[in-house]
Amino acid sequence: MNETTNIRKLSLWIFFLPLIAINLCLFISVNHHLLENTIFLVDQIGRSGFTIPYLDGSISISRASRTFPQYLIFKPSMIITGILLFYYWNYNNNLICKLRGTENKKYKFRMFGILSAIFLIIHSIFLGVKFDNDFYKLFRRVIMLTFIIFEITAQAYLVAAFYSFRHKLDKYINKTFLNIKIILVSTLIIVAVISVPIISLPGNDFFGFNLKFLKHALEWDYFIGVISFYLLTFFLWKKN
Repeated sequence: MNETTNIRKLSLWIFFLPLIAINLCLFISVNHHLLENTIFLVDQIGRSGFTIPYLDGSISISRASRTFPQYLIFKPSMIITGILLFYYWNYNNNLICKLRGTENKKYKFRMFGILSAIFLIIHSIFLGVKFDNDFYKLFRRVIMLTFIIFEITAQAYLVAAFYSFRHKLDKYINKTFLNIKIILVSTLIIVAVISVPIISLPGNDFFGFNLKFLKHALEWDYFIGVISFYLLTFFLWKKN
């Protein structure tokens, strides 16, 4: 099926493009001295000492990517990823319609997936735009939170759809990776339910405990978890 070939290709792009972009931004932040005396002089806000934010949370994704020159990498990469997500969810919808014989049906995962792509693009466009306004700051938080909710919801609906008729997919998929995707999505949902109320709190103080580094580390790790869904998609589908 052409859909599975397209989905496998898209899934690799959706995994590697943001992964490379965000870590390249981190590399620039940590090694800002390499760009001294060039037209790509790193903004002071985007500079950092040595850090492994996945472990120590010393810098946020936003700080590592929203200033010059990092945003020249981050913004186009995320916008392109959003466009690729649009095609990814459409191809999956077409595939399930073909497998189930439900021509032209629009499944829920398609709706949530496309909405997540739209909000990712909106977030990327506004990232780094400076407005000293509380409403604007709240707007950015809501956009990011909405993207996460829609993305995880779409992933959950999709794996549920495949699981519901898994016995008919024996010759198409590797069921081990379907189970791994179910575990991954379940973990992302649990972590979101537990952490979102805390992360959404203004400031970094929580009953005397500094949440800053925890928020940042969780942000980086959760990002890896979300895009890992697409890497698993590549291994889920058998080659034609």
